[in-house]
Amino acid sequence: MRMYSAGARVSQATYGDGTVTSADEYHTRIEFDDHGPRTFSTVVVSLTPSTTLAPVKVPKSRKRAPKAVSAAKAISA
Repeated sequence: MRMYSAGARVSQATYGDGTVTSADEYHTRIEFDDHGPRTFSTVVVSLTPSTTLAPVKVPKSRKRAPKAVSAAKAISA
């Protein structure tokens, strides 16, 4: 069993390349490039080191709801 530190790039057979976000003797958490976050049992998971660079993540823009017109303004107009 090999422990990877947070930030290490790894590859897993099913999910592909990803970045280790945390690891301890029980769980290894990985943020995969194409499949999002996954948690594995540290003892069971089979990982290999990866040489690929982590993709640049663009922050998602939050859509704002249009402002509601208040009832007082609607009546006076």
